[in-house]
Amino acid sequence: MSNQEMVNEILNCLGGKDNVITATNCMTRLRIHVKQDNQIQDEALKNIEGVLGLVHDRAGFAEVVVGPGKSRKCADICAEMGILAAEDVNTENNWRENKAALRAGQKDSRIKNMLKTFGEIFVPLIPGVIAAGLCSGLATLLTQLFPGYAENVFLTVVHNLLSMVSASFMTYLTAWAGYRSAERFGATPILGGMLGMITTLGNIDVISRTIGLYNEAQPLDAVLRAGRGGVLAVVIGVFFLAKIEKAVRRRIPDNLDIMFTPLITLILCVIPYVFIIMPLTGFVSTFLCWIVEQVCMSANPAVRIVAGFLSSALFLPMVAMGMHHGLVALYTVQLESIGFVTLYPALAMAGAGQVGAAIAIYMKAKKVKNQRLCSVIDGALPAGVLGVGEPLIYGVTLPMGKPFFTAGLGAGFGGAFVMAMQVASTTWGPSGILAFPVMTAGPNPAVWSMLYYGIGLVISYLMGFIITNGAVKAEDVASA
Repeated sequence: MSNQEMVNEILNCLGGKDNVITATNCMTRLRIHVKQDNQIQDEALKNIEGVLGLVHDRAGFAEVVVGPGKSRKCADICAEMGILAAEDVNTENNWRENKAALRAGQKDSRIKNMLKTFGEIFVPLIPGVIAAGLCSGLATLLTQLFPGYAENVFLTVVHNLLSMVSASFMTYLTAWAGYRSAERFGATPILGGMLGMITTLGNIDVISRTIGLYNEAQPLDAVLRAGRGGVLAVVIGVFFLAKIEKAVRRRIPDNLDIMFTPLITLILCVIPYVFIIMPLTGFVSTFLCWIVEQVCMSANPAVRIVAGFLSSALFLPMVAMGMHHGLVALYTVQLESIGFVTLYPALAMAGAGQVGAAIAIYMKAKKVKNQRLCSVIDGALPAGVLGVGEPLIYGVTLPMGKPFFTAGLGAGFGGAFVMAMQVASTTWGPSGILAFPVMTAGPNPAVWSMLYYGIGLVISYLMGFIITNGAVKAEDVASA
């Protein structure tokens, strides 16, 4: 089936093109917002050739898993058919509808909704996160492999190019986060970007010194300083900016709107943002980092081992529910505060456990001649090795049930080892074998950190295979 044919089938199972409001993509999913939720045919969608899984856990929204690369092609086909992407829709009008749909489908899960909101804000930033993190990791590796690189013209140019790419994202991360938050909450995107940029400007330090809130001895401990609160402050600040902007716009004459609405909105926002939101979220950020460091960087190896096992083993259910992108706030806070991420390397083991489980199932499927399952694994396994686990989750382990849990248990052993060795990453996003260049941070030398990460992958592959092979019977695979 071609991509065009698959999109046509998907639209038919969603009540037709006229029932679709928007269609966008993330790395592996086609994210669709529909008018009437009761038109979504879950089982029919799952049975379409090429569809690896479906997430339909809130009213009006369906996420069809089709795999990396293909998700973007399907979104482009939808755009050619005249279906708008989410960012092309008038968010001011649809925000109320989306909010109502969220509440209708998730009345008892506000935390889940909050995490999904963070995911919706940061998912479009992931390509930049990955590019910046890879360049940062390679630059770090270069400096350790060639300590005298500064004396070599070629290596100096390469190092500076890599550093520039990394800095282009990290330096302006709060601005990107503000822009995306404004799109998500229905505010004017450039105003959100400006509020995010304000967060890191040196004028904040001047203000802090002027009113006696700056700590000259320990600037990072200052109640108010440039960067205080980071992306948490930005997301919360833009949330209120959106409400203020809409309130101002309702009261401004149309012919004065373009001139005075942005000005009044920023003036009304910047004072409470700088003096209230930034200090308060700064305390939250500091507390989150402290908690994670007490566990992931504990001086007691036993604490790190237990934490690594549990976090890796429990990460797959979060991925299955689409909540894993909600962790980006924690990753970003760590990256801004200490310069690297400690939790992500262990969580990256979850995908490796999936690979080991899938290989065990493939061998049994081949023995019982389940060609359909073999075909699914053939298509999903390469993506899993590269670090994209959703095709294996939705196409293989989750539908079968038991392998979903055995894969998580297998991943736990790799996570325990990686966290015990205090592996840290320069970013989040890439996993599997693609993550080697970013596993260069933390207390270990870059080469040793990459080696420990590789050993963790092998442990996860093996344990995922062994546990799944022992727990899943041939008859379970034959009927899958």
